[in-house]
Amino acid sequence: MFFSNVSIAEKYNYLEEKFTCAYKWLAETDINALPAGSYPIMGDTVVANIQEYTTIPADTGFFETHEKYFDIQYVAKGKEQFGICKRDGLKVKERIEENDLIFYEEPELSGTVLLEEGDMIIVAPEDAHKPRCQAGGPCFVKKVVVKVAL
Repeated sequence: MFFSNVSIAEKYNYLEEKFTCAYKWLAETDINALPAGSYPIMGDTVVANIQEYTTIPADTGFFETHEKYFDIQYVAKGKEQFGICKRDGLKVKERIEENDLIFYEEPELSGTVLLEEGDMIIVAPEDAHKPRCQAGGPCFVKKVVVKVAL
């Protein structure tokens, strides 16, 4: 899946080497055999972060964005409802500069995508996203968030 506004559709090349090496790593790595942690793919430019958690009610999560990285969010095990909306117009709740993380107040309108095992979504700095949300109830998830530097 690729989600973008047409006004920025040509801004990024999602077939650039830094993305294709991430896709290849996701396809060829036995993620379920790896423990949670950080795994460099292409130096500091592309890094896979394996996470394990139980999904939460959507109303307890927050939309977030990043200034310096794209996220490729890939579900290896489980499922989650993944919130998505445009970053423009959102009200900042908190900035954590050292983690390249900005949290937002809940927008009036947003959408979601159901991510199941083997699904991934790529979010650019212009995309606000709310990960870890329940899809029909709590669920254990093993996920890889690949950070791709701008």
